[in-house]
Amino acid sequence: MAQIVLTTLNAKYIHASFGLRYLLANLGPLRRETRLIEFDIQQRPVDVIEMILAQQPRIVGLGVYIWNVSEATEVVAALKRVRPDIIVVLGGPEVSFETDQQEIARLADYVITGEADLEFAALCRQILAGTPPDKKIIPAQLPELAQLTLPYEFYNDEDVAHRIIYVEASRGCPFTCEFCLSSLDVPVRQFPLPSLLAELQKLLDRGVSQFKFVDRTFNLNIATSKAILQFFLDRHRHGLFLHFEMIPDRLPEPLREVIAQFPPGALQFEVGVQTFDETVSKNISRRQDYTRLADNIRFLRQQTGVHIHADLIAGLPGETLESFAQGFDRLLALGPQEIQVGILKRLRGTPITRHDESWQMVYSAHPPYEILQNKLLDFSVMQRLRRFARYWDLVGNSGNFLHTTAMLCRTNSSAFTAFMQWSDWLYARIGRQHSIALDRLAQFLFEYLTEECGLACVTVAETLWRDWQRAGRREKPAFLAAYVPNAEALPPRVKSEAPKRQARHLGLTQTSL
Repeated sequence: MAQIVLTTLNAKYIHASFGLRYLLANLGPLRRETRLIEFDIQQRPVDVIEMILAQQPRIVGLGVYIWNVSEATEVVAALKRVRPDIIVVLGGPEVSFETDQQEIARLADYVITGEADLEFAALCRQILAGTPPDKKIIPAQLPELAQLTLPYEFYNDEDVAHRIIYVEASRGCPFTCEFCLSSLDVPVRQFPLPSLLAELQKLLDRGVSQFKFVDRTFNLNIATSKAILQFFLDRHRHGLFLHFEMIPDRLPEPLREVIAQFPPGALQFEVGVQTFDETVSKNISRRQDYTRLADNIRFLRQQTGVHIHADLIAGLPGETLESFAQGFDRLLALGPQEIQVGILKRLRGTPITRHDESWQMVYSAHPPYEILQNKLLDFSVMQRLRRFARYWDLVGNSGNFLHTTAMLCRTNSSAFTAFMQWSDWLYARIGRQHSIALDRLAQFLFEYLTEECGLACVTVAETLWRDWQRAGRREKPAFLAAYVPNAEALPPRVKSEAPKRQARHLGLTQTSL
């Protein structure tokens, strides 16, 4: 039994809630009376509230995000019908802005906006003492990070064995990109490095080998970034994998030196390029040195083993289909292992809304609030871009078709145009973007490249078979048998530091998930 239940609905089981663990860590004496229970969005609301009510709580704290707000609203509505006496407290980025427009906020008793690490504990003490506050919306002050109890001990053994372990060295972002909630989180604040490193050491001692840093600008403070990288380098072991989000045009020599010492597959950098169009960058208040950005990506690809996950956003105000295509081709030429084509979202609270009238921005009214059309990209074009993004992830990013993707992109002088033509063809052929078996996808690639592009069957088949083996598969698909009957199998692959998807880009096997 617990007086307080902390809960949320994660997008997938593998995603452990970092925010709930911060709340739990900072409850002080109330920790003994608190239970953390996580669900995922596939679970039925009635089953969720059954498990919550089994704890007989007086207070339920619920984390609300763009990916779970619809399901969370159902949970709160059902919970309040069954037990209207239970106090429901909401927090999280989705309910930190525009609360007057949200059904889930209307249903709840309290909403804490902003970073609730300390404010949630204060509210719980008031409620349990019988002196609840009068106001429903409670804005949390930015906490001094040195005052926070770090949450890492609240990753349990199951988390360590099976889930992503999130960590952070800082909060905030110095930039003002209008599509991003981090643009509202100023200034950048650092956690005290000695206490952070001590916690990271404890996680290493418990067997954690994969760390995902959630810092928005990991390489902003060079001294801190270098110290953390050196910490892991000094303790490197097989299977270590570190994810960082980096500022693409900031990579000075001290960082380059330590990055270059990591083995292939041990580091992944998420590089937010977003657009190569300087006018569009100005429209969204984004500052970026494209010359330095290109030089940094070339360095990472040519002189390090870093896996680069680069981001572009389709639908930004002022971006045409032609300029987006040029940006995609420009980024692809730099050679990142993955390019995530994201569709612009109107996150609550972000100033991107100032362009709604001038650029005729029309967004979905439902999460994740993606753009439907604007003045330069009509609905049908945005739909094509959505399909492009999905198919590119299946073919270009997955690591399953590295050589075949390169062959496909060479069927036109523009790689973007080449892949868009394939995307249009595939959708016309199957009419869906999901539930495509890998062997069927390979067969569709074969048919398109041979029948539509006129490439030699043997050449395409050999390329696909090479990719098929490279990804760790040994059984030859039937449609390839007639063209590569005597092909020799590739030698066994060396084990990799990286998770499965990243390892496929290296042509290596993955050792730990």
